[in-house]
Amino acid sequence: MEIKYWDQDIETISRDRLEALQLERLKKTVSQALKTDFYGGKLPERGIKSADDLKSLDDLRNLPFTTKNDLRESYPYGMLAVDRSEVVRMHASSGTTGTPTTIYLTADDLAACTDITTRSVVATGAESGDVFQNMMTYGLFTGGIVLHYGAENLGMMVIPASSGNTERQFRMMKDFQTSIIHATPSYMLYLHSRMADFGIDPAQLNLKKAYVGAEPHSEDVRRKIERLWGIDVYNSYGLSEMNGPGLAFECVHKDAMHVWEDAYIMEIINPDTLEPLPDGEEGELVLTILHRDAMPLIRYRTRDLTRIIPGQCACGRTHRRLARMKGRTDDMLIINGVNVFPSQIEEVIMRMPEVGTNYLIVVQKAGPLDKLIVKTEITRESMTDDTRDLYNLKQRIVEHLRASITIKPVVELHEQGALPVSEGKAKRVLDEREEN
Repeated sequence: MEIKYWDQDIETISRDRLEALQLERLKKTVSQALKTDFYGGKLPERGIKSADDLKSLDDLRNLPFTTKNDLRESYPYGMLAVDRSEVVRMHASSGTTGTPTTIYLTADDLAACTDITTRSVVATGAESGDVFQNMMTYGLFTGGIVLHYGAENLGMMVIPASSGNTERQFRMMKDFQTSIIHATPSYMLYLHSRMADFGIDPAQLNLKKAYVGAEPHSEDVRRKIERLWGIDVYNSYGLSEMNGPGLAFECVHKDAMHVWEDAYIMEIINPDTLEPLPDGEEGELVLTILHRDAMPLIRYRTRDLTRIIPGQCACGRTHRRLARMKGRTDDMLIINGVNVFPSQIEEVIMRMPEVGTNYLIVVQKAGPLDKLIVKTEITRESMTDDTRDLYNLKQRIVEHLRASITIKPVVELHEQGALPVSEGKAKRVLDEREEN
């Protein structure tokens, strides 16, 4: 298996050199942060009045955490560390409070972000001759345009398709011989479910790879997409607050996601005690960005649950890797006192060949108790007129789920296309208890 690098020196840097570089860049980040309204008040309270107060990377633990709520309260410019005339890009995401969270980039920030993203796609074996069809949403969301820049920087022909318009997506794939797709995993599954409607055979396409992200998904979903499309599917991770996709990416070995540690410092903490956890233990991911002058973020609590994979990847890159996201600390459902993550349910149903590409988890109140309903589409072949077959399938799904989550759910089987479909991030959970 051929290993390709965008910047081999930095991608295979020794741990000692990498940590020295991280400390140098952390000091610069703190210097920038002290210029902001937010950190200008927070850091001195922790005894950090200048970058010289940082003697080693261990001093990072003395710095305060930053939360999404901090970003909302600092809207619009409380986190800005440069003059507004230096900002060339703004991204924003809306929140439940109605106040968006915003990030800002200078021209240098954007160049660094683009370089990191190019590094990510090269790690998957992408080349300048590839045709890249970007099906992520463009606009204030970082997911589409950031990977667009990275692919373009490599020299790929980029098709900024955005999401939606299924017939046009298939036509562009055929006409322009698309070799790489970027989309949410749910949209990849949805597209495949519509192939027959448009007379498309995956074998007719030139597709070789897909990059999937923007929503949590299980390993079984990745395998399902690979099997259905006959391509390699690479998991990626990013969030707008950290410049979006490119933060962590799988290489050709698909053995967890490399975090580019010259650009980010990652920590895993216990979300309840906030104490650091060693490599290998699951907890909440905390990130400090090291290559953004316009808007430094220190110890940002992502709320995403994962773990650092010990050991070095066979590709030779020395940057540590993250396991796929299990879920979010704020996505966890408590059902009759039992903690359930949507990803646990997805893992079970996506292993079953009879299950289709779409599902919905519904939680309701049934008197004083909670009721868990799992609605799932099944394949056309499984939707027979024999009610005994459907009953047996439903019972198997119930038993597999109960073995995994210890709760016996109600399972509903639906024909393909019966459940609602989103062209952006999939809405997988409907908690109707909140409406009561």
